[in-house]
Amino acid sequence: MLTHKELKARALERTDVKAEYERLDEEFQFLDEFLKARAAAGVTQAEVAERIGTTQSAVARLESGRGKHSPSIATLQKYAHALGCRLELRLVNEMVSRELEGRTKSPTGRAKKQHVG
Repeated sequence: MLTHKELKARALERTDVKAEYERLDEEFQFLDEFLKARAAAGVTQAEVAERIGTTQSAVARLESGRGKHSPSIATLQKYAHALGCRLELRLVNEMVSRELEGRTKSPTGRAKKQHVG
């Protein structure tokens, strides 16, 4: 039986699967931020739901990204505030971002440490 890691590696060998995986990457990163923030706050889905006036199942749908529609910015702000956070939205120029990413990676493809000072 394949491990999750092996199954993922095998699936990503297919160009169609890899393209879809990369297309969804931003969304999964965003959802991961919500899960990390809730875990750091030590709050359950039910507690978030109570704080923002919704149900635990609605919070679960928001965190999974599987809702029938995308949550409003107001809903995302309520979720963030329930965890003692604030929501920040930014537009990032993809060309500039790729150029900077290329400059901060070593020849091996790993990110170089950037020193501030």
